[in-house]
Amino acid sequence: MSSRLDKIQAPIASEMELFEKKFRASMKSKVLLLDRIMSYIVKRKGKQMRPMFVFFTAKLYHETIADATYRGAALIELLHTATLVHDDVVDDANYRRGFFSVNALWKNKIAVLVGDYLLSKGLLLSLNNDDFELLKIVSNAVREMSEGELLQIEKARRLDIDEAVYFDIIRQKTASLIASCCAVGAASAGASKEEIEKARLFGEKVGIAFQIKDDLFDYGTAEIGKPVGIDIKEKKMTLPLIHALRNADWLTKRRVIYNVKNNNGDNKRVQQVIDFVKQSGGIEYTVEVMNRYHAEALEILHTFPDNPSRQSLEQLIAYTIEREK
Repeated sequence: MSSRLDKIQAPIASEMELFEKKFRASMKSKVLLLDRIMSYIVKRKGKQMRPMFVFFTAKLYHETIADATYRGAALIELLHTATLVHDDVVDDANYRRGFFSVNALWKNKIAVLVGDYLLSKGLLLSLNNDDFELLKIVSNAVREMSEGELLQIEKARRLDIDEAVYFDIIRQKTASLIASCCAVGAASAGASKEEIEKARLFGEKVGIAFQIKDDLFDYGTAEIGKPVGIDIKEKKMTLPLIHALRNADWLTKRRVIYNVKNNNGDNKRVQQVIDFVKQSGGIEYTVEVMNRYHAEALEILHTFPDNPSRQSLEQLIAYTIEREK
């Protein structure tokens, strides 16, 4: 984890430490193979931004974190991890965050069963504690993530994505998860329905800005973990390209779309698309839109009383658009 993220997390360091113990306990199994795989999954945890959003949002309402908040954060991690394990099977991916994926080490059948196990553990964690509101919030996010992924696959076949469709995709695929983190934080702290919706909308704005930043990485805007042009190679239409195409003449548009559709991993064709986007103002426009969503998120956040958690959330959302990977 970056030192900057460590500093942001510092005010909830004790809560995060306790959460990790509770999360490990929630993944326990009497089956030795499963237990070994669960330990492996816990060891390769990422930046832990999702539980951070849960805890900081809950602390907007109460300084003391309730047990329900820990369970809500664990529910999100269990269900999201289940989707990632299944995604790696679908994508035939051998790595996840620089580690071997579950399917690479234990094969597809075991990986699918592990994903099912994580899903069931999350459901039971909520049901056994009557956390119906939290389960409703997170289950809705998982549904949206699936729909967003399928919408992107459907549109990639025809490459007919405009800005409205693009925002539908990223709102469902990425923003819905961060939105659910914030909604769960508020709900677990006993907030009203109106407050929960406000927290959810705040998270959605942050999530959209986060995904737009990810899309910018594809054009070599920083030294990052994924190769430049990977979205283009996978025929994913993101905002820089959508904007550039919208302002192009018919012949240029046809040539660029042909290169995206038929690049077959050819770096020369991919670079031509990247150059076209940069020359057409696609990067500048996308940064402008990302900053707008960041400002809208801040506007919502500033309707909450000023306290250390609100300040930490300000730093966390600034990190989402200033990060280098």
